[in-house]
Amino acid sequence: MRVLVVDNNVELCSILTEFFDSQPDMNSVGAAHDGEQALTKIKELTPDVVILDITMPHLDGIGVLERLKKLNLEKRPNIIVLTAFGKDDLVTHLGELGVDYFVIKPFNLNLLADRVRQFTATHIPVPDQMSFKEVSPTAERDFQIQEGATRNDNREQEVVKFLHEMGIPPHFKGFTYLREAVIMCNHEGYVGGALTKQLYPALARKYKTTVGGVEAAIRNSVVTAWENGNPDYIRALCGSHRGQRIPTNSLIIAKLAEEVNAVT
Repeated sequence: MRVLVVDNNVELCSILTEFFDSQPDMNSVGAAHDGEQALTKIKELTPDVVILDITMPHLDGIGVLERLKKLNLEKRPNIIVLTAFGKDDLVTHLGELGVDYFVIKPFNLNLLADRVRQFTATHIPVPDQMSFKEVSPTAERDFQIQEGATRNDNREQEVVKFLHEMGIPPHFKGFTYLREAVIMCNHEGYVGGALTKQLYPALARKYKTTVGGVEAAIRNSVVTAWENGNPDYIRALCGSHRGQRIPTNSLIIAKLAEEVNAVT
């Protein structure tokens, strides 16, 4: 089964292509990082399956799906969409565009492979005796790809939705640090100075960086969201009394943790 990975996150593309190449019934034919590049590679490489991200530069995943039929392909690939959103209207629209299945981020790699087999017409049975190579532990750690059935996963999905609502670009390091920080805060109840004394050092150890690097990356993400994202949502989240002042990292984390706790 020939798989093309399309995602603007270069590191995630690398992880997925490595993983698919490790499967006995799959092989990666390449990767694309924006919609225009994806259409070119679909036509040139004729993959059986396309793993398609929705949020991409130049042309997003929905744009790729809308233009796919205009390529006049001899055989249309099966499409599995990766998305951080699971809204009913989006799912309906994806179905109308011919998507075979969609997977909510974050996800489990082996579960993704199972869905590729299950929802593609080119399914190739895998003998029980065949063993699967293990994906890099580093990849599992860096992207925290987990099963979606537990309460922790529900929390993580909600955090991701809130970060997208704020307008934080998902490829920013601060996006990952904020996601982890909110989940840790939700679990442990970090407040005030505990952020710098406990939470930031824990994140620095986990991602092999410095405490200052964690704090700066989160701050950069918050400022970017305030200036170029959705400041109205941030004001509503943190309280209108903030006015034109950019909320602190600790306030953002604490308020997001409260929001997550309210819906999980």
